[in-house]
Amino acid sequence: MSALCGPAQIQYCAAAVRCCTVEMRLRCGGHQSLQTRAGGEAARERFFIDVFSLGWPTAGRPPQGVKKVGLHVNPAILDSRLVVTQSYMTEHVTRRRALAALGAAGVTGLAGCSGGGEGTESATEAGTTTGSSGDASGTVRVGVLQPVSGDLQYYGSQALYGFYSGLAHTTDTDPIPNAETGTQTVEAGDVTYELIVRDTQFSADTAQTAATNLVTSDDVDMLFGCASSGAARRVIDTVVGQANVPYIAGPAASASLTSSADSCSERVFRASETTAMDARSGGTYVAQETDVSSVYLFGADYSFGRAVVNNYRAVLEDQGVEIVGERFVPRGYSEWEGLLENAEEAGAGGIVGGFTVSTLPNLFTAFLQGDYSYRLFGGFATRITNSVVGQILQNVLGDPLTQEKLDGVKAGPFTTRYHWNQYDNEINNAFVDTYTDTYGTVPDLFTSGTFTAASALTQAVEESGSTASEDITAQLRGMTVAETPKGEDGYTFQEYNNQAQSSMTVAGVVPTADEFADTWGASVQPSESLATVEGDQATIPADEMDCSL
Repeated sequence: MSALCGPAQIQYCAAAVRCCTVEMRLRCGGHQSLQTRAGGEAARERFFIDVFSLGWPTAGRPPQGVKKVGLHVNPAILDSRLVVTQSYMTEHVTRRRALAALGAAGVTGLAGCSGGGEGTESATEAGTTTGSSGDASGTVRVGVLQPVSGDLQYYGSQALYGFYSGLAHTTDTDPIPNAETGTQTVEAGDVTYELIVRDTQFSADTAQTAATNLVTSDDVDMLFGCASSGAARRVIDTVVGQANVPYIAGPAASASLTSSADSCSERVFRASETTAMDARSGGTYVAQETDVSSVYLFGADYSFGRAVVNNYRAVLEDQGVEIVGERFVPRGYSEWEGLLENAEEAGAGGIVGGFTVSTLPNLFTAFLQGDYSYRLFGGFATRITNSVVGQILQNVLGDPLTQEKLDGVKAGPFTTRYHWNQYDNEINNAFVDTYTDTYGTVPDLFTSGTFTAASALTQAVEESGSTASEDITAQLRGMTVAETPKGEDGYTFQEYNNQAQSSMTVAGVVPTADEFADTWGASVQPSESLATVEGDQATIPADEMDCSL
């Protein structure tokens, strides 16, 4: 036995009002400390908790065998949050055992200990900011999964920037300034938010491995992230269910994550907007506000593209618009002339393209160079896609772009999940200013959803008065999130599938204003909102999905 930790004395001090916290610190030769706090109205009491260490190593996390061997306290004054913390220790052990079959090396530790875990990736030096919180106390360890390298690292960066901004806004701290792997902490009163960021590389295999290690080795309380819907689905299938760990997906947008019985779960939440919300808002606008009566649907031949096409088909047909054809193509497809001609021959009044930056520019180039009678609809994409599309427009129409030139293009209007100029409220205005100052660009498509994910987390901790994952999960169910870029109470988690509903806007394409030339970085931007589709109209109704929690 290399270390022996004797009794740790705890002072429980309270009178007629809530007064102070109970804090137990266990220090063994410089090892991490275990902190348990409880507070409440009770007569002044003293009690002791005895903790005994068996075979404590000279370095690293405590092994199996560390156990509580004595608890001497009047149960009548024991605060419920201390009971939750003790139960939560058992829950972490269960997670490790459940995931042992996945091949990860699980190590038993003490729940609630602060400090970063020993991951497989090199970590940046931990940064800490300090703010304020409510009556809750303890540490919430969040495993964050985003692509921060590779061709689509911008998706991961803006997702992280949105999450960091939401956490900063609700804890009155400064946003974490970088999108890197490693551990970052935010101190909000007696609550510590510890974020352990791992790179998914936009790969389902990598995301699964990272999520498994976060749960088994880093002992996280919950998971957040994944920009790829395929990666998010893999994490749900292989980690979330087995480990019983709550997961907030995003910005992964496939509607099936929260609408299919195969993946929806009481532990799976998503604040970020979905392909169904794109289709239901955009399709409704096309059907009700334009003269388009027939549409040809195009989509990328993978989960995102198929989700876009499937949802547009359902919405448009329900609104009386005829679907005259549909076609799926591989990512990066470039032979568009023949396919666009097929849509013309089919009598399409409009086409929808469900693509990302790897395919959309090829489609848009062919569309601009042809002479087609129909319009191109869809969703406003990220800054990267707008930059490429803007360059194509400049090449075809000439530089500089003018509104008159753009009015001659049969493109749009487009739906937007979120862009910085679509919402005029105090929260969004502050968000845009802080985000631009911190990251040098205006908030983009994914940022409102991930901002709201962080806002929902801090709200759940404050309203439940607990940092235990079970309490956070219970509080998220049906929650209306108070602080969001879409305004106060801008997102509400639907109880039947844990997907947050929020308003969506429809916008045209306009030349980028001079004031945003440096912070947007594309020659075209969304216009001011032309229409708003409320959240209850933009999300899939309970009776139209295969999920009922």
